[in-house]
Amino acid sequence: MLKVSSKGKSLNINFLRISFFVIGLLFLSCEKSATEIKINSLKELAEYASKSGNIITMEPGVYKLKEYLSVDSMKVRSSKKQFQFLTFSGSNNVFNFKGVEIEVDNKLREALKAPLHNSEFLITGSNNTFQGLVIRYRGEGTALGAAALVVGGKDNVLENVSLHIAGSFPYGYGDYFGKGKISIIKHKKHSGLLITGTNTKLLGCKVFMRSFGHAFFIQGGDNTYFKDCYAEGEIRSTNEMLAETSGPAFERNFASIYKNYDGKKEIPANYMKSLNECGFRTYTTGKVTAINCTAKNMRVGFALAKVTMLNCEAIDCERGYYLNKANVKDCRGDAKFGPLLYLVGDENSQIDLKLMPGESDMMVHALATICGNGHQVSITSEKKEKRVKAIPIMLGYGMPSSGEISSPIPQKDAENITIINETSLPFVIGENAINCTIKTNGEIKSNKGKEITILE
Repeated sequence: MLKVSSKGKSLNINFLRISFFVIGLLFLSCEKSATEIKINSLKELAEYASKSGNIITMEPGVYKLKEYLSVDSMKVRSSKKQFQFLTFSGSNNVFNFKGVEIEVDNKLREALKAPLHNSEFLITGSNNTFQGLVIRYRGEGTALGAAALVVGGKDNVLENVSLHIAGSFPYGYGDYFGKGKISIIKHKKHSGLLITGTNTKLLGCKVFMRSFGHAFFIQGGDNTYFKDCYAEGEIRSTNEMLAETSGPAFERNFASIYKNYDGKKEIPANYMKSLNECGFRTYTTGKVTAINCTAKNMRVGFALAKVTMLNCEAIDCERGYYLNKANVKDCRGDAKFGPLLYLVGDENSQIDLKLMPGESDMMVHALATICGNGHQVSITSEKKEKRVKAIPIMLGYGMPSSGEISSPIPQKDAENITIINETSLPFVIGENAINCTIKTNGEIKSNKGKEITILE
């Protein structure tokens, strides 16, 4: 057996200390070796976007993309299949864009004639930091559909980056005309910020949607971290849509792909509709964390899976939260225009939500629908709040088709779920609810479930 004397241990410890000191010096040396560069044009930015190991500071100001890339040049780029305006392919850079705005004329997107899903500004390198950039789209031009900014690579950080998105068709009707293959009118979408990379951090980033599409969304990205981020869309009443005497909806007799409670496929009266898609959205993805984030006026505030959420807020959305495999604490939202929560999934979710004050004259059919297995849900509200509409919490019910708030709510299996309802709103328990426990301040309007325990 090998024995190490106390003197040997001391030597080993000293060796480790020296090793860590040397590594630290090397790290500092690398930090200091980064070249500091100042630029004042998009041409220079394009040059350094493909290089690595630099600290680039851009002179504050508004930079018009069409003065760097003309409408005529789009034909050349298209012929070369260069469908991006700018690609950050370098790594280990810091881009200081404080006070910098890139203005994009949507005529450039239209002239480029990019195929579907070819986004416009790309980050493909790794270990980059982007600080303070504003990208603003102007004009009515459209393209087949893309995100403004895509963050790929690994370990990229975006701080206080803001996107102002415009340029989709038709705009002003939400998703009533459909999405994808099932459509009355094929949308030309324009989304905000897409994350495909690993260990992406977004700190204080904002997306303002004035087009049909998602604000923040993740496709294939893993370990995405949002903090202090904000997504904002626009809302419009269906009554205003139905009052039109021209335009896409009028020309199609106000048809919709969704079947309403009355069985008709048409835009219904007395609902509030978001003109956009989701504030924060996951598709097939890895772990997600969202802290201190807000979504306003979106079709869904937070449509997330495999997520941990803390202190987030959904304001005036068609639905606040659509969750699966979620751990949600100290979050809140209203139910002015649609449900606070749709909860699904056969893996345990822990949900702590507060219902914010406020009601509207618009139709709302449920405060929450809850299905799946093993969830623990707590819904609280202001202690003295009195609500006019007795919209129910619905256990053993799922999300309507595509989440459409005017479509019928289907029954779904719900098992081994515990719900604490500290609001005054009632419960409706469907026949597919089994072995669930409820503690509620509101009345039980209907209980068709099996083995339902009601606690005092």
